[in-house]
Amino acid sequence: MSTARERILDATEELLATKDALAISTRAICERAKVGMPEIYRQFGDKQGLLTAVADSGFERFLADKRRNPLTEDPVADLRTAWDSHVAFALRNPHLYRLMFAPTGDSKPQAVKDAQALLRSALERCRDAGRLRLPLELAGQAILSANVGVCMTALSFPELFGTLDVSAAVRDAVVGRVTGDEREDTRLGTATVLARALLGTLDGTAPLPDPALDELTRALRERSAD
Repeated sequence: MSTARERILDATEELLATKDALAISTRAICERAKVGMPEIYRQFGDKQGLLTAVADSGFERFLADKRRNPLTEDPVADLRTAWDSHVAFALRNPHLYRLMFAPTGDSKPQAVKDAQALLRSALERCRDAGRLRLPLELAGQAILSANVGVCMTALSFPELFGTLDVSAAVRDAVVGRVTGDEREDTRLGTATVLARALLGTLDGTAPLPDPALDELTRALRERSAD
């Protein structure tokens, strides 16, 4: 038998299927959950506390969907699949998604950190395969913020930005920037990168980038000191 808390959460999610959170009254939630008004305040403090709990519950469903994505031998392809499943969840649950990723008030759902952790794991696989061009933390922030931006824009202006072609274009641009060309292997050490840059400078085929020059100078000074 479900508890009063569970019934309130379920009732709120059911109402979110057709209405924005701001349009749902506590009275409507209580009527659907078959509880008295004081029960909401006893369980959640206030309506904002309830909405935050519903957002965290939404994240549980969101992450469960993502964990069901099959893993292949291509971590970059899996990253694109994860992007697409994120968009699909948003389109299926527009009002819940807004509550999750655009919360109002001071109380924020903490489960967004779990979403970041799951994305980090996917990016670690890319890094281990030599396919990560940005620092791990920055790569995760870039992908998640772009993914959320695409979803929020599609939900707010579906007639202008709601096609999957828009999502695919942004996905490929962002994932491409983060992971680079498949012929690149970012596991190459600094010495190899500097050697290539130096050879390119000596034979006139490529300039030595300033950061590479600084690194090479520092390495030579350290060697001289030895």
